[in-house]
Amino acid sequence: MGEDDRLRAVVTLAQGMAAAQAPRDSWRAAALGACRALTGSFAALSVWERGHGRLRVLVNVGDLAPDEEEFPERETYPVHQFPEITEFLHERWAGGGGANAWVETAAGPVERGGYCHQRVAALRRRGRGCCVVAPIVLHGRAWGELYVARPQGMPVFDRGDAEFATVLAAVVAAGIAQTERLEEARRLAFTDALTGLANRRAVDIRLDEAVERHRADGAVVSLVVCDLNGLKRVNDTLGHAVGDRLLERFGSVLSLCGAMLPGTLAARLGGDEFCLLAVGPAADEVVRVGGEVCARAAELDLGDGVACGIASTGDPIGEVSSARRLFRLADAAQYRAKALRSAKPVVAGRDGGLDDPVVRLADAPPPATGERERRRIRGLEP
Repeated sequence: MGEDDRLRAVVTLAQGMAAAQAPRDSWRAAALGACRALTGSFAALSVWERGHGRLRVLVNVGDLAPDEEEFPERETYPVHQFPEITEFLHERWAGGGGANAWVETAAGPVERGGYCHQRVAALRRRGRGCCVVAPIVLHGRAWGELYVARPQGMPVFDRGDAEFATVLAAVVAAGIAQTERLEEARRLAFTDALTGLANRRAVDIRLDEAVERHRADGAVVSLVVCDLNGLKRVNDTLGHAVGDRLLERFGSVLSLCGAMLPGTLAARLGGDEFCLLAVGPAADEVVRVGGEVCARAAELDLGDGVACGIASTGDPIGEVSSARRLFRLADAAQYRAKALRSAKPVVAGRDGGLDDPVVRLADAPPPATGERERRRIRGLEP
């Protein structure tokens, strides 16, 4: 491969990683780009899990052996079984050496320095003739490795290939750094900073998707909206730091209860308002979990429990064609629970179906201001 071809290969790899929408896509683009750039038949990207002292394979691409998967869940290798990795991670790199790639061949010795040389044994077992291994360095630390192999019968990687692999590993490191920054930005955009739960933006997106699924295949969509009682009193008498602690503790309660319903999203909508969004579980199961939320919130040593309202497409609430309607129903049920000082959830539609006062109130034309609407829902206005 000429210099121009290699330059194009580097650009293609970088562009592939930049276009990735998720970490898995980025890993796959990195491995595929490196495999093509080095005219290999197989490539893998692995991360060094320092706490476990092992390499974990993130992705395998190309000609996979029977024991290999594209995105393996449990393919790991103890670092101490690979003397060349141990040397790099704990000696050369720690001592300031360069992050240079190296070549292994199936013709190499299996025994080396008292270790079974796993890399050579794996090449032979999988019918590969050689491999080039390039350490990936991120933020000044060894992050993992890029591995590219060729089958038996093809030319063995040479020193020039190893140098090129070192360049490719640097490009991959830059792509991984970009992916991590984007993931962090996404996390911050859809996460409540105080509680670690999802935020209102995340709920809006997921609820729109859930209602579309309900319209398409009838999936049950349920929304549990909670208002934490007594937060203002706690803030005024004990300080906002204690109020934040109450919010965090209730967030933990909500997350724990939400885990009782598979796939449920737990979120803080803002201020003292929280919600659970469930897609799939039956309405009765959601109501049961809502009751558990109320019971556990009442046991907190701060605050005055929680007002909880539930709206589910599994109940007689009429057609739900928009996320807004389901949200209004759950919101109305929540404010009804607050007006009644109910220790249990109020569930839209369970007191007369479409004649349920909560359903009629939620479906009534909105008043001029949100405050008047809340007062009507709470029964403070006719």
